[in-house]
Amino acid sequence: MAMEKTVVLIKPDAFQRGLVGRILSRFERKGLKIVGMKMVKMSPGLAKEHYAHLVDKPFYPGLEKFMTNEPILVFVLEGQEAVEVVRKIVGVTNSRKADAGTVRGDYSMSTGRNTIHASDSIETARAEITRFFAPEELFDYNLKVWDYIYAEDEKE
Repeated sequence: MAMEKTVVLIKPDAFQRGLVGRILSRFERKGLKIVGMKMVKMSPGLAKEHYAHLVDKPFYPGLEKFMTNEPILVFVLEGQEAVEVVRKIVGVTNSRKADAGTVRGDYSMSTGRNTIHASDSIETARAEITRFFAPEELFDYNLKVWDYIYAEDEKE
């Protein structure tokens, strides 16, 4: 099995509420490896590219303003089936319907202010990694604890 990479954005509402560290720690505790991370201020153009599937929705102007007015934390996580694992940790988009124990289920009550974004497929993850990171901003290193997280036949 090959290790997958996926993208996570911690949104402005999580910054304002002091949740960044708590959210990030959930992924580390799960055993996912952080291979790239940076704090950015999303431009309107980058927001339009990232949310291209929502640009025509009536709520988009508010979403763009929300995502471009404050910094966000963008990071890439790596692990077995990382996209699916991260999506489970994050929870469904409508936080009121997200299971307790998920990031959205524990930390938000909104669809539009739901603290976090995670890639929804391997293809989306690849596009988002390219969107937010140059190749030299991603790191390949040995996470020694993986010997205790994965069985021999699960590592590559």
